[in-house]
Amino acid sequence: MKKNLLLYILLIFLIIVNAFFLYNYLGKGENIQEPKDRKPPGVFLVKELGFDDAQKEKFRVLTREHSQKMRRFSDDIRGWKDDLFKGLSDDSMTEINSEAIAYLIGQSEAAKDLEVLMHFKNVRDLCNDKQKEKFNEIIKDALRRGERIQGPDRGGRPDGNRPPPRDGPNGHRPPPH
Repeated sequence: MKKNLLLYILLIFLIIVNAFFLYNYLGKGENIQEPKDRKPPGVFLVKELGFDDAQKEKFRVLTREHSQKMRRFSDDIRGWKDDLFKGLSDDSMTEINSEAIAYLIGQSEAAKDLEVLMHFKNVRDLCNDKQKEKFNEIIKDALRRGERIQGPDRGGRPDGNRPPPRDGPNGHRPPPH
């Protein structure tokens, strides 16, 4: 009986610990982190540039049209990429077909980039002279930040120069004579 009592106490202890763990891990909804007030990217521009009500309305229209165009480009690209990778299992897909699809993907990516450029040009056209200066600074900072994120090429040096090739067997320089 005493041997069983110890097992029962241990079993009850484990059940309590498991229940506590499950309650804290799964039971609470507080552990789910909501995105921190995720705002559309345009809100930042409107705030930083200090748009008036008329500018805000024009900006909303531009943004809505831009979003629709970007969604169409993305849908087209996704469809073509699906077609391209279906070619892996399709023996009738030729290299010419693959190249044609890749060309279409490239054309859509280029058109997408041009659409982004035109959107920002249209936003800049909404601005007065003081806002245009601020807009130019914002774009310049965003481009610099993008460059920092990318960093130098793998295997290269920050200045872009690569070290000289190594001589000798296995890429090692021979000892000096």
